[in-house]
Amino acid sequence: MGNGVIIELQNISKRYDDEVILDNINLSIKDKEFMTFLGPSGCGKTTTLRIIAGFLEADNGQVIFEGKDINNLPPHKRQVNTIFQRYALFPHLNVYDNIAFGLRVKKMKEKDISKKVKEMLELVNLRGFQKRNIASLSGGQQQRVAIARALAVEPRVLLLDEPLGALDLKLRKDMQVELKSIQKRMGITFIYVTHDQQEALSMSDTVVVMNDGKIQQIGSPIDIYNEPKNAFVADFIGESNILDGVMLDDFKAKFSGAVFQCLDKGFAVNESVDIVVRPEDVDVVPYGEGTISGVITSNTFKGVHFEMIVDIDNFKWMIQTTDYYPVGTKIGIVIEPDAIHVMKKSEYSGMFGDYSSFSDEIEHLSDVTEEEE
Repeated sequence: MGNGVIIELQNISKRYDDEVILDNINLSIKDKEFMTFLGPSGCGKTTTLRIIAGFLEADNGQVIFEGKDINNLPPHKRQVNTIFQRYALFPHLNVYDNIAFGLRVKKMKEKDISKKVKEMLELVNLRGFQKRNIASLSGGQQQRVAIARALAVEPRVLLLDEPLGALDLKLRKDMQVELKSIQKRMGITFIYVTHDQQEALSMSDTVVVMNDGKIQQIGSPIDIYNEPKNAFVADFIGESNILDGVMLDDFKAKFSGAVFQCLDKGFAVNESVDIVVRPEDVDVVPYGEGTISGVITSNTFKGVHFEMIVDIDNFKWMIQTTDYYPVGTKIGIVIEPDAIHVMKKSEYSGMFGDYSSFSDEIEHLSDVTEEEE
């Protein structure tokens, strides 16, 4: 099939009791693509993965693999393999036997198994670890064994469910780079589930942003960041000021009490819209010189830049700048046309993008209590 579509999801829905988990999902996944499902807990991303793997049955819709309906194919007959957050390695088997496990099930000859296991250990940088006991390995090493075991049977598609969730930050970053390079070298399709925006943006060819059992947007990391489809996507991927606005005409938007030139067109005259301005795209100028002005209500040094909360017209913006201004300073603000992104109103309008209740502490708390789906 070359660079064609390997998996297609057609009208996939799933309910538990009265709760809709997946609401009519349609998606094409290309051969050799690194695709990530990104979204908060409970958005349906893990359920989608399990339906592809065959561990769960959709209530309706088809899973198509290379043009064939595989709805009734059990997991072990599908050309996909899954790696979970909990690795699920066999504690009583050493590294070699863990990696060889799937090959023995397939009745491969031992000398071929030996060659394959060696190859896999090289791939995940664990040369010489054959005899090691699983319990003696670090989290990162166990993770690598799990990857080696899954790839040894040469699946066409590897499904990864928050596989780096249990690792510390530095190791996560290293493993992200490693997974990406393994995927490129093996030339197989990776479908990855995470709630970590940075992870999704840095690893994927294609990101599928999900919420409330629906796909909110599909695109490259750059598209998703620069051209979010609605307020949910804009807020979930990076920091965003999201404002109520009106499109007066093509290339002309009104928000925060002023009229701005922008690059968007094709809206109705005077259509109500959501406007996104990223904190790093705002230019601070002396008070009185900007298109709009505001007062700094808080300022935090972030290492590379300062992160200021600025009251503009009773709406709290986040603005990032490399210059320091004390709290209470009145500033002017200039926003270039290409820094303004106009979105259609959606069910998420008015829910995000005002930093009046913003605090770093709240953000970190939510990381800790992140539940599994």
